[in-house]
Amino acid sequence: MKLLSIKKTAVVVALTGALVACDTSNDKAGTKAGEKGVAAESQHQGEFKTMHEKAAYSMGVNFSRQMAKNFDSIKEYGIEIDKDLVVQGMRDGFAGNAKFNEEEVAANMSEFQTALNEKMKERQAELEAEAKKEAEANLKKGQAFQEEYAKKEGVTITESGLMYTVITDADGDESPTAEDAVRVHYRGTFIDGKEFDSSYKRNKPIDFNLNGVIPGWTEGLQYMTVGDKYEFVIPAELAYGENDRAQIPGNSTLIFEVELLDVNPEEPYQAPEQSLEEKVEEDVQEIKEEAEELKEEAEEAMDDGKK
Repeated sequence: MKLLSIKKTAVVVALTGALVACDTSNDKAGTKAGEKGVAAESQHQGEFKTMHEKAAYSMGVNFSRQMAKNFDSIKEYGIEIDKDLVVQGMRDGFAGNAKFNEEEVAANMSEFQTALNEKMKERQAELEAEAKKEAEANLKKGQAFQEEYAKKEGVTITESGLMYTVITDADGDESPTAEDAVRVHYRGTFIDGKEFDSSYKRNKPIDFNLNGVIPGWTEGLQYMTVGDKYEFVIPAELAYGENDRAQIPGNSTLIFEVELLDVNPEEPYQAPEQSLEEKVEEDVQEIKEEAEELKEEAEEAMDDGKK
C-alpha cells in the first residue's frame, strides 16, 4: 500500500519551536533563479557589521526556508499556514509579550497536531483505497497477459504458475539449488514493455543467494544451467504480491530476461572494457529513453490538466 511520508510530521516539530540547524545543503538550487538569489544576497553582506550579525540573519533565512517547505508539505491536507502570524509570534516571543502563555501555546499546538493527524489518516485511507483499486486492475491485466503468453510456442508453465521460454540454451551441466548463490544479468519489465530495472544498463551483473529473492526467481533459476538465458513471466503471487514495492505497483505481473553467469562465484565480477562506439551507443539509447519518459510525463500532466 502507498504510505504517507514521515516527513509530513516535521512541520509539527518545527512549529513547536525547534530551531533549524544551519545546514543549507538541501537549499542549494540548481536553477538560474536560485543562482541570482544567492548573488543578490551577497551584495548585502556589507549591511552586517559582525560575524554574529551575519550568522543571526542566516539563521532566520534558514528557518524561513525550512518552514516554507514544511508549510507547503501540508497544503495537500487543505491546511494553509499564515506566515505573517508565524513571524508575529516569533517577534512577540522574543520580545517577551506573547499573546499566549506556555500552557496555551501547548494546547494550541496539541489541537493542531490532532487535526493534522486526522487529516493524515483520511489521506492514508484514500491512498490505500486507490492502491487497492489499482492492484485489482493490475491483477486482471496480468491474468489476461498470462493467458495470451501461454499460447506462444515454446512456453513452459510450471505447477506454481511460473512461465518461461528459453532464449539461449548453453547445454551446460551446472544448475543452482535454492541454497546456492548465483551471478546473473537481468532486465525487468512490466507487461506493457516498460523497463523498471536492468543490470545490463549498469553493465554489472548481481550476485545473490537464491533463497533470498522472490519465489519466481528462486524457482526459475533452478531450471537453468550456466550460460542459459531465459525469459520468465512471473505472476504477482510469485513476485511482490498485492502491495506496492518501490516503483512496482501491487499485483504486478513481471517479465524478466535472465542470464545465468555463474553458480557460487568466488571472484568479484570484472566488467569487460567497452569500445568507444558501444559507450556512445549506450549513451544515445539512455538519452532516448529519458526523452521518452519525459514525453510520457508531459502527456500525463496535460491529461490531468484537462480533467
